[in-house]
Amino acid sequence: MMDVKKIREDFPIFNVKPHGKRLVYLDNAATTQKPESVIKAMEEYYEKINANVYRSPHYLSVLSTEAYEKARDKVKKFVNAKSEESIIFTRNTTESINFIAYTWGMKHIKEGDEIVLTIAEHHSNILPWQMVAEAKGAKLKYVYLDENFRLSMKDFEEKMSDRVKLVAVQHMSNVLGIINPVEEITQIAHKYGAKVLVDGAQSVPHMKVDLQKINCDFFAFSGHKMLGPMGIGVLYIKEDLLDEVPPFLRGGEMIDEVYEEYSTFAPPPLKFEAGTPNVEGAYVLISAIDYLENIGLENIYEHEAKLLEYGLEKINALEYVKTYGPTDSKDRGGIISFNVEGVHPHDVATILDEEGIAVRSGHHCCQPLMRYLGVPATVRASFYLYNDFDDIDALVEALKKVRKWFK
Repeated sequence: MMDVKKIREDFPIFNVKPHGKRLVYLDNAATTQKPESVIKAMEEYYEKINANVYRSPHYLSVLSTEAYEKARDKVKKFVNAKSEESIIFTRNTTESINFIAYTWGMKHIKEGDEIVLTIAEHHSNILPWQMVAEAKGAKLKYVYLDENFRLSMKDFEEKMSDRVKLVAVQHMSNVLGIINPVEEITQIAHKYGAKVLVDGAQSVPHMKVDLQKINCDFFAFSGHKMLGPMGIGVLYIKEDLLDEVPPFLRGGEMIDEVYEEYSTFAPPPLKFEAGTPNVEGAYVLISAIDYLENIGLENIYEHEAKLLEYGLEKINALEYVKTYGPTDSKDRGGIISFNVEGVHPHDVATILDEEGIAVRSGHHCCQPLMRYLGVPATVRASFYLYNDFDDIDALVEALKKVRKWFK
């Protein structure tokens, strides 16, 4: 059983009193708060280690390089990748997906090829593929949801053919919280010779992810959604594809030899990391992973499942509130999207903020999904390891106040 009260003591942000109220932070799908150990790790890097990596033989540069590569090894083990060469540091999930679109996608997608997406994808996993399809004359195909608001595997299999070169799918929806069967999706896609990219931004912080088990070709996630700092992301490229993916950006330590007319590149992962990387971000990510592993990803997932079940029960009991997504908590992450009858989501979020409750309102970078659901926007409450039943109770009581204001 997780001791949430004790966990909260590790997070200085909970000393903040928005509008004089207790902070109820329910916007974790957007970004997570940082424990004291992560904040101190940032200070430690600049106080004791700071130097550019690889480029100098002096003491600090060696320390910085060792710290950077230690972070790569830490991430490899965290997601059970096969090799460190497959772990590339980026700024965030969005950059990681664009990385593959501009490199592998532009190189391997041809006219008449097809790219399969789902209707629930984040814009970051749609726009890059729209760009590739337009540039290469390829076709986008979308997989829709079933009557229970889960990804229709029947529709997915019907959309697959030998023309499909890539399947790009989220592991967990940032709106509906549904956890997609990415291992099964990968197995089916590979039978047709298609590659698979998985957006793991919402899954990696909340559940144990095993990349060797999933067996996808590309996987992306962000540090700031898992207690780490902003500006550090991870791109995984499967070992047998490292030579097929050209560099994204060029310059800095990604080179081998540079001549007047041409250049050769360093081996992976360095050939994918141009210029000075976010060394301090990678270093701090170690502390974030340590914190999560100390609590246990399995424990975090179980904790959020209880919050989700409790939250769905309490919110669905309000007859003027409509929730979106599966009615049961099976194979769902700790995310609840909803609307209050007759009240715009932005107005709901503003009133909740006055009660000290932080939620997200809008289309959540998922406009195709919003149109599919028939709404312009929703309110989203998303949970994490420092949330408890009291936070959900506070949300429900605040929603009652919303109703009174707009009755």
